[in-house]
Amino acid sequence: MHITGSCHCGAIRYDAEVDPAVIRVCHCTDCQTFSGSAFRVSVRARPESLQIRSGTPRTYTKTAESGARSEQAFCDQCGTHLFGTVLGSSPLLCSIRLGTIHQRDQLRPVAQLWTRSRMPWVTELGTLPGSEMQ
Repeated sequence: MHITGSCHCGAIRYDAEVDPAVIRVCHCTDCQTFSGSAFRVSVRARPESLQIRSGTPRTYTKTAESGARSEQAFCDQCGTHLFGTVLGSSPLLCSIRLGTIHQRDQLRPVAQLWTRSRMPWVTELGTLPGSEMQ
């Protein structure tokens, strides 16, 4: 599926081909910290399909407990986290953050990862009262 996306301020714009069958909710503590929330939702794309159309993301290299390294890309103007790329001899995969995708309403998660770190209340979100606007 072809997608377009941007950071919150619009300084960085991109497009990519993504696989809607590989959209995951990650509850790991790194994703909680990076997102500033209880989880992060990402869709995979081949690194060569991701094209930055404007701006230059800033990057931070994260090393996991396993020793695997990934590059986290974000906007240095507004702070929006855009995508992460697993590093190796060449980029192995790219995980684009769902909230930055313009077509996000067409994409639905198919799996959850690191559920042992999931906040206990996440499964109760559907039972909470809500309002359509603040």
